[in-house]
Amino acid sequence: MTLDSPPAPPVNGTDVTDATVIYNSKAGGSTRASPDLLVEALYRQGYRPVYRATDDEADLQAALQNVRGTIFVAGGDGTVRAAALHLAGRAGVRLGIIPLGTANNIGRTLGIEGEPLDVLANYVGGKAIPLDLGRVTAPWGEDLFLEACGCGAFAEVLAEYDPEGGKSPLRALAALTTALGNFTPLGLALKLDGQPQPEMACMLAEVMNTRATGPRLKLAPSADPGDGALNVIRVDAGGREGLLAYVAALARDNFEELASVQNDPARRIEIPYVGQAFHVDGEVRPARPGGSGTVRIEVWAGALSVLVPKGQEG
Repeated sequence: MTLDSPPAPPVNGTDVTDATVIYNSKAGGSTRASPDLLVEALYRQGYRPVYRATDDEADLQAALQNVRGTIFVAGGDGTVRAAALHLAGRAGVRLGIIPLGTANNIGRTLGIEGEPLDVLANYVGGKAIPLDLGRVTAPWGEDLFLEACGCGAFAEVLAEYDPEGGKSPLRALAALTTALGNFTPLGLALKLDGQPQPEMACMLAEVMNTRATGPRLKLAPSADPGDGALNVIRVDAGGREGLLAYVAALARDNFEELASVQNDPARRIEIPYVGQAFHVDGEVRPARPGGSGTVRIEVWAGALSVLVPKGQEG
């Protein structure tokens, strides 16, 4: 559906008045605002909005092929990630996130929260800022991530759960029990910006771009996705605290401060690969027993331009 409109004035001090609305009707909060309401609100703000229905990856690719201006993506982290990967590195576009999912890790990191129409209203007077991505080169191929990439306990649980099988609390509980019951920490000697690090028996090795990943696991509360660096979070199995300590730290947003947790900023990371499972955002790269090599991760600084509410620019 296209909403015809007269020429619009500059928006937020720019001439970016073209707008495309991408809407995931399957997102958890999709009943909170229809595409028509979003288009109407954008029109009132001076945009020339177009709504593009996307039911699958092919639709999304077609919808974003020649877009310019601001692309408002209404959906959860998976939808935002899919759109962002299509837009990365392209000039003349900026991303506007309308969080409709359950975790909304990307939006929360950027200070984008609330009801869809309130989010759009909060964008008035806001600005576009750079948003980094992570590039992965690994034995299984190449990847990009917005939130995080890593191995260890969380990746093993995610692999056991199999996100492609759909959301299920019962399957999640079974996956947690099975994966953690069989998990053995890996001895990993990483390289950070070319500097070898002492080997550590890692319960968790996560390279974070946003503050949280998965079901709002805020592993890196100090992460800034626009600072040109990634946060390398490692949990030392040799000095780990009890499960309750980790749960409490996640709830208090001070996970990085635990004695067994190490947080290092880096632009380039090398993780030894011995066939262990990895996750790339919410996708799983399954274990390959007997595999060998190196997983190389580097920051793609300023890969995207993303709109943030007024007061969140810094």
